[in-house]
Amino acid sequence: MDLVIRDAKVVDGTGGASCRADVAIDGGRIAALVREGAGRRPSARRVLDAGGLALSPGFIDMHAHSDLALLRDPGHEAKAAQGVTLEVLGQDGLSYAPVDDATLAQVRAQITGWNGGAPGDTSPDFTWRSVGEYLDRLDHGFDGHGIAVNAACLVPQGTVRMLAVGYEDRAASADELTRMKQLVAEGMEQGAVGLSSGLTYTPGMYASDAELTELCRVVARYDGYYCPHHRSYGAGALQAYEEMLAVTREAGCALHLAHATMNFGVNKGRAPELLALLDKALASGADITLDTYPYTPGCTTLAAMLPGWAAVGGPEAVLARLQDPESAARIRHDLEVTGSDGCHGVPIEWDTVEISGVRDPGLAGHVGKTLAHSAAERGEAPWTTARRLLIDDRLGSTILHHVGHEENVRQIMRHRVHTGGSDGILQGDKPHPRAYGTFPRYLGTYVRELGVLSLEECVAHLTSRPAARLRLPDRGLVREGYRADLALFDPETVAAGSTFEAPRVLPLGIPYVLIDGRFVIEDGRRTDVLAGRAVRRTDGPAGEGSGGRAGRAAAGRAGTVTPRDTLHTNS
Repeated sequence: MDLVIRDAKVVDGTGGASCRADVAIDGGRIAALVREGAGRRPSARRVLDAGGLALSPGFIDMHAHSDLALLRDPGHEAKAAQGVTLEVLGQDGLSYAPVDDATLAQVRAQITGWNGGAPGDTSPDFTWRSVGEYLDRLDHGFDGHGIAVNAACLVPQGTVRMLAVGYEDRAASADELTRMKQLVAEGMEQGAVGLSSGLTYTPGMYASDAELTELCRVVARYDGYYCPHHRSYGAGALQAYEEMLAVTREAGCALHLAHATMNFGVNKGRAPELLALLDKALASGADITLDTYPYTPGCTTLAAMLPGWAAVGGPEAVLARLQDPESAARIRHDLEVTGSDGCHGVPIEWDTVEISGVRDPGLAGHVGKTLAHSAAERGEAPWTTARRLLIDDRLGSTILHHVGHEENVRQIMRHRVHTGGSDGILQGDKPHPRAYGTFPRYLGTYVRELGVLSLEECVAHLTSRPAARLRLPDRGLVREGYRADLALFDPETVAAGSTFEAPRVLPLGIPYVLIDGRFVIEDGRRTDVLAGRAVRRTDGPAGEGSGGRAGRAAAGRAGTVTPRDTLHTNS
């Protein structure tokens, strides 16, 4: 054997009781698991004494914004040090494939605040245009040696609409819809695991339910899933959830709700209503999962707060409207009085909007302050400060949006179809601490300190349950034959080191992380191992009435840990 981990507290990902065991690894897979006292202990070229550390499957980040970070930072400690061994990219309907040259420039400008990579930046090289070429680029990674952690990706619906329709707020023509369906099918055939949307972001928000349903029908043929950031997490949030349930029910498509929560004052204490809605759909046979992060503030770009009509035409059109006094006055009214669709139908409260990062270093004086605070320092209205910042930073500013509720966070994370997702934005001088702390915070704060979940339950939420959603045949469990993507952590000390004041601090209590049996974290330090690869869907479209639909329903009903063999990892 290559390696034996002795005397580990194995938390195997099923949710069942942990056990003391030796785990042997050979050829990148788990070769043997021998419980304490159950037989001859395995031997290997290397033996690691776990000393009672918990050994679990590596954590799967179901909502990551590392689309470019994985190609710029070989260390990627923000995720590797948390025990994350797989991230799902292409979130919120906006990412970098499929594109043409013009669309790539537009999407780079629009989501600079999420990922960097603004037009003019030279890293990474942006040599790809299709989903398959992007996945190939991940496989190549750094000088052909791979990337820090494994990555799967979703086809971004907003980018697809940008490519086929543009930034116009109108229904797609029949030819444009055909083109979008073709792009989604191509992305799925090239290895994407599903389709994402950002329905409070342009241009994805301009799609009708009928259009989304047609795209989801394509995804369903490939046994993929739809992952919407839906139309509102504020006013009308429950109706927005109902809308996504209806779209996927009509399309026969699996549904995974992104960062599923109930925010803003109008939704305080209303998590039980959301969970009742989901339970009713699950009881009827719907295939549903969701992800959340264990924090109350959200994080996005300041430009995302603007009304959808103001973004018609793309980033340059937004800047032109902000500079036009009449248009700017209309934007302000929508933000402060009506409640813009970008701000989830709720009138903006400037004291909840904290600037977390700026593209222009000359604007760093805003970072760490709410817009209300920055405006008071300047003796002006918050809108005046916000408008100037949007223009001067060319829409590149990111924000923390303090509109969540702790009781909602706790109730939703207990649900049986819940999974973990960081929604981690790594850009900015003061990023959200969830980018560095989500998974240890679950284990330290919500398991050890608060007892919201047991250790075994929590590990299942972060491992086997997302593996089932992704149809991974050989990840998500500590089981013989499975890939040795593993995390070793101390249940008594594991904790998020990152805070809102110091968000880039690495976690505590996770001394070892392995991908394909190779140490990417060893003795608490990042090694130079680049064991990550692109994880691709490899099966073709399923025929109507095939086993795919039954498999989807089983995953949603029970959080099954026996997914179909439909994914493949290049190695």
